[in-house]
Amino acid sequence: MASTSSSSSSSSSPADIIAALEAEIVTETARFNELRLSGGALDDSKKALSELKKALALAKNAGKEKKEKAAAAAPAPTQETGGGSSSAPTKKTKERLLLKTAKGTRDYGPAEMFCRAHIENIVKECFTTYGGACLDTPVFERKDVLTDKYGEDSKLIFDLMDQGGEQLALRYDHTVPLARYLAMIGGTAPQSKLWQIGKVYRRDNPVMSKGRMREFMQADFDITGAWDPMIADAELLSLLCTILSKLDVGEFTIKINHRCILDGIFEVCGVPLDKIRSISSAVDKLDKLPWAEVKKEMTEEKGLDPAVADKIGEYVKHKGGPELLSQLETDSTLTSNKSAKQGLSDMSILFNLLKAYNALDKVSFDLSLARGLDYYTGIIYEAVVEGSAPPGFKSANAFAAPPGSTTSAPAAAPAPAQKKSSKKTDAEEEEVDESQVGVGSIAAGGRYDGLVGAFLAGAAGVDPGSKEGKKAMGPGGGTPCVGVSIGMDRIFALVWPKWVERGGRTKETMVFVMSAGDGLLAERVGLAAELRAAGIKTDFLAKSKPKLAAQFAAGEKDEVPFAIILGTDELAAGLVTVKEQRWKFEDGKKVKIAAADKGTQVKRAELVEWLKDTETWKEWNEGKW
Repeated sequence: MASTSSSSSSSSSPADIIAALEAEIVTETARFNELRLSGGALDDSKKALSELKKALALAKNAGKEKKEKAAAAAPAPTQETGGGSSSAPTKKTKERLLLKTAKGTRDYGPAEMFCRAHIENIVKECFTTYGGACLDTPVFERKDVLTDKYGEDSKLIFDLMDQGGEQLALRYDHTVPLARYLAMIGGTAPQSKLWQIGKVYRRDNPVMSKGRMREFMQADFDITGAWDPMIADAELLSLLCTILSKLDVGEFTIKINHRCILDGIFEVCGVPLDKIRSISSAVDKLDKLPWAEVKKEMTEEKGLDPAVADKIGEYVKHKGGPELLSQLETDSTLTSNKSAKQGLSDMSILFNLLKAYNALDKVSFDLSLARGLDYYTGIIYEAVVEGSAPPGFKSANAFAAPPGSTTSAPAAAPAPAQKKSSKKTDAEEEEVDESQVGVGSIAAGGRYDGLVGAFLAGAAGVDPGSKEGKKAMGPGGGTPCVGVSIGMDRIFALVWPKWVERGGRTKETMVFVMSAGDGLLAERVGLAAELRAAGIKTDFLAKSKPKLAAQFAAGEKDEVPFAIILGTDELAAGLVTVKEQRWKFEDGKKVKIAAADKGTQVKRAELVEWLKDTETWKEWNEGKW
């Protein structure tokens, strides 16, 4: 066994020990194979083999360390120059540690995290209100799971090195991991509503002040399974309206389109089938680039006929509501296309449902919306606010002529960033001018009916478009899905300045227990424990005999609304003194409102009930503070 060999050859040379261990490994391997073939018990042999291999690795490393130490102790080689010599070794200085977060990431302090928790709580509350159940998937996936799912954005996937024989990558979103999960459980999931909140990763150029980072938080809600047409889609749009209305993001619009309509437009305009996805990605940039720039990408970079591009431009400049749908339904060229006709039918149902949800005024039917990801098959949407577009750029004017112009030249917009060579390293990448970048969409999603089926076909080793692939995908081509993804960091970038402006807190502490006179440490600890057990967030100053002023200062620092003061006489009588505290803005600063009263004496036995019955407590619970 490994331990016997190591102890018996402790006085041998390293080479002898290594040779002996290698011989034992050969013998034990042969024994293991014999047991495996004969059906014998393998556990003991497997354990012995593992110990031998560990002992061999240690022996080899010990030999390397010995050589490295000897080399480090040896004098530096002498260099003769003109009869002189120098043998002094050069001392290597340790590099300074650069204290910074990795590019595209950031730390969040307690005040910021309190605001983020507020945002997350609202989102979770809405998710559960709409019947969602929580799901969690790994932060990294096998790379082949993520490959070929994101179109041109695949270059933004964060690759990881080979990890124990698996090529891995950090997840790009929650949608593909969800589809992989559904495929793993058979791809025949019944109707379900699943949500997950977690970090995702994209190797993009970050714009930190706008919440556009390489590591960021997304909250996803997906509805899976076969439903009647557009019911699940309308339910998600209603959910998104509810969440954004509860969050302090300002006025928002949900732009919607349908992939079938967009594909039909491309087909009737003459876009070759093999270029539809790449042209779709170009059109999707109309929210931040004028039409002239988008047309240039389609024609010069992607080889589309300029006349075809002009036809596309005549369609994608339109946006509106049910009236735009009616206009498209009278377009005989478009309605003759099977794909477009199906999309228009779906949109008609959707508008009726959104009217019932009282959400029609929050959506805009926008034919320029394309969503660049390859897996979308039906309705697509994204939520935008005023700060979504780059400063000075209005998407509504992307096709407009500049003032005083008689031509159809596009409106002026901030100059697009120069394209960077894909060979550049992080250190060589040009910094993005944050003043010329918008927040972007704060939420987006759509229907992706074929993604789960594609995983099932891939697991069977067949092409999803083949006869065998359709068989592997099962009835209906796998599990139909529709989902929405909310950019939590982009929402934080909008909410945080307003949070600071109105003096948002950093903690939820409701009570600060204090003592007057003697320290009364045990009594303070006892009351804090009692209040915490009753569900009241409570704190106290961790000093044996603190001064009352220091205790008030500690409580006021966290804007704690209730100060409970203990005194020897009051405790003997079963009483405590409660002082309610409030703050207001004065000259741009949040200051405590001075109160003439010295507090209210409350019976210790009735303290919890008394606190929860106060207007101050109710206002805090309702989020008014």
